[in-house]
Amino acid sequence: MTEQVSFSLRGRNPDVLTCIANLSNDEVFTPPEFANRMLDTLAEAWAASHHGANLWADKTVKFLDPCTKSGVFLREITSRLTKGLADEIPNLDARVNHVLTQQVFGIGITHLTSLLARRSVYCSKYANGAHSIAKGFNSDAGNIWFERTEHAWDKGKCFYCGASEVTYGRSEYLETHAYAFIHTDDIKTRIAELFGGDMQFDVIIGNPPYQLGSDGGTRDVPIYQHFVEQAKKLEPRFLSVVIPSRWMASGLGLSEFRQMMLGDRRLRALVDYPAASDVFPGVEVKAGVCYFLWDASHEGDCSVTTVRGGEVVGPTARNLGEYDVFVRDAPAMSILRKILKHNEPSINSILARDKEFGWTSNFDGFYETKRAGDLPLYYIRKMKRGVGYIARNGVTKSMHLIDTWKLLVPQAFNGGDSLPHQILGKPRIAPLPSVCTQSFLFFSVASEDEAASLQSYYTTRLFRFLVSLRKITQHATHSTYTWVPIQKWNRMWTDEVLYEKYQITKNERAYIESQVRAMNLSSDADE
Repeated sequence: MTEQVSFSLRGRNPDVLTCIANLSNDEVFTPPEFANRMLDTLAEAWAASHHGANLWADKTVKFLDPCTKSGVFLREITSRLTKGLADEIPNLDARVNHVLTQQVFGIGITHLTSLLARRSVYCSKYANGAHSIAKGFNSDAGNIWFERTEHAWDKGKCFYCGASEVTYGRSEYLETHAYAFIHTDDIKTRIAELFGGDMQFDVIIGNPPYQLGSDGGTRDVPIYQHFVEQAKKLEPRFLSVVIPSRWMASGLGLSEFRQMMLGDRRLRALVDYPAASDVFPGVEVKAGVCYFLWDASHEGDCSVTTVRGGEVVGPTARNLGEYDVFVRDAPAMSILRKILKHNEPSINSILARDKEFGWTSNFDGFYETKRAGDLPLYYIRKMKRGVGYIARNGVTKSMHLIDTWKLLVPQAFNGGDSLPHQILGKPRIAPLPSVCTQSFLFFSVASEDEAASLQSYYTTRLFRFLVSLRKITQHATHSTYTWVPIQKWNRMWTDEVLYEKYQITKNERAYIESQVRAMNLSSDADE
């Protein structure tokens, strides 16, 4: 190796890691440009915490990617260290060998990705191969470890990750997707087994798998939170991970993780991308993605930046634990505080729960033609609204709500990532008596006039803006409406009236209207 052959792997053209296809939406390869944004954030924080020191000029710092796929993080770290240590270790061969054998470590998530990562980092799928740029390894793996790991089945699910035995109980010839980093009760002991008993990582960084199909692919379970939790147990100085943003306000089984994240004052920086395509072109991750930087020595507010398209908002210092969910947009905070200052009861006090009458969205035990005494049953099937009929004695749950006027509201509404957004699907007034499937939530009121008043409130931009602060995916659950205050149902509500009531400024009104579009009830389309 000569100095003429620069170790700036980023400069190679073309860079295969910019065009490699993703394994799936759950195991997404990190673009080199995005990996370098995360490394820039890390380097800035390191300098701030170490009197301006250059992270890449420190030959003692150890890095771990516990879920390496393409090897991009380890490759870019190696490139930066090779440049930064030029004065400390002038000989290029010795410098590269030191970085690769003493400073960068990874754990592959599959056999294939471990080979890809070694090829990216060592320029050979075998760390000790003839073409490897590292000369100090005795094993094929080098510092990028992978061995097949098995799930720990307990009553049909994995004890560690929740994977379904039906789906992932595979033969020895197929990948198990039992990731070694999260399939252990004692991560420190496990790391000692892999890399040596005296191993202490200063920086842990990566892009973990996001979820696994739990019930034959019909119900996905998030797993990225387990990587974050395990990484913290290793007590690094810094931790930086890119994960879906769903944890901020929703997500199956993420309540404890969300509270842990929001309450952790060691979160130094959070960069949020509401549209995942801004990070991973061609990949759909509902609610977007984010990356964070956790600093063991930090104690205080978090620097929050939101990036959507070409627009960057922030950084803004935020107390992440101010509420039980994270409000993604800093400009919304002043509006929310004005609303909550009134201490009015929440409208979810008159909102039904999920499956209030006990029927799922695919319930089909109803009649197409009404018989004497039947109740109308409202549903949405294959994105089409319909009305069927069912006998009153066929209702076995929440019978006391049959004879109420209802404002039916779709539980799910997507509509894309573009702004302004409608936020919620169009409502429908259902007279008494009536019932519905899980496709709808509903507000219960006493009369048709009250239902009409409530509908006018629902269609206002302010109503739907307050919902949007807690609605991070297509689903609007009972808790999504927590911050919407209840009103008196004796008038037609408009945004102008609400703006005056809550003293919403001209600039705040403009912001709301930039986020939420008008809802036209006269149109048949739900968009």
